[in-house]
Amino acid sequence: MDNYIISTKNLTKKYGSKTVVDNLNLSIPNGEIYGLLGPNGAGKSTVILMLLGLTEPSSGNISVLGYKPTKDPLRIKSFTGYLPERVGFYEDMTAAQNLEYTALLNSIPEKEIPSKIDECLSIVGLQKEKNIVVKQFSKGMKQRLGIADVLIKNPQLVIFDEPTEGLDLEVANQILETIFNLNKDKKITFIISSHQLNLVQKICHKVGIMSKGKLIGEGNMAELSKNMFGGNKYLIEVEIIGDVNNVIEKIKSLKGIKTVTSTENAIHIGTDEDLRQDVSKIVTNMDGIILTKMDIKDFSLEDVYLNYFKEV
Repeated sequence: MDNYIISTKNLTKKYGSKTVVDNLNLSIPNGEIYGLLGPNGAGKSTVILMLLGLTEPSSGNISVLGYKPTKDPLRIKSFTGYLPERVGFYEDMTAAQNLEYTALLNSIPEKEIPSKIDECLSIVGLQKEKNIVVKQFSKGMKQRLGIADVLIKNPQLVIFDEPTEGLDLEVANQILETIFNLNKDKKITFIISSHQLNLVQKICHKVGIMSKGKLIGEGNMAELSKNMFGGNKYLIEVEIIGDVNNVIEKIKSLKGIKTVTSTENAIHIGTDEDLRQDVSKIVTNMDGIILTKMDIKDFSLEDVYLNYFKEV
């Protein structure tokens, strides 16, 4: 278990007769960016609360870097940073003053605090704003200050709840770039709970999809795509006038074709590379065949996500 910063086995949480987390098994390695996805009520927030020791499991086991959150919550909090969806700061204090307060709460030696504040603000691009009161900050600036706040205690694990919610695309991408760089440079493990699938897809090594308290899908994009779409990265859709079966046999002979199916006059081709040019050449060179349409679809996390919920 040494390679896993988080491990749960049959983790269950009930409130009365309602089960909100149902036999959850997670193994998150050190240094991974893990996306925890699912609709409201899926159980994501309850999982986070149990990881932080803020609520007790009804049954099952949970370990965070070898410690049990219910028995060693303070130890876990000492190496874990948590950024909730709504970041709270003392609005009439400056960015630096807010970080100093956090540093003192975490028993960082006073002589180290000024340089630590400068380092954390520099990482998130707010060093020039260190002496500005937080009430003048935009939501994106507050979110970046939140990242600086969790970095003060040199965390090994950081949990973010909707870190880019309500931010415009440019600012959201800046936040994600910061997370990516921290993971790469400081080897911090991240758990990101989010609804913004296109953004999560950019940086997560693996995602877990939750529904009604259960983990219904887990893996990287290739693994999830394999479960949902037979492992195909692309789906080429071809519409023709003519003998579909004859065309299918020709297409199957192409190198790189993984699956070929048809519906009426449409042919659906699964592949891991864009083979439209090769497919077009085959179809247009066939007698009695007219190519009327050709599209390509690159499967995204959103496609996988929506297909999982189509199945449950």
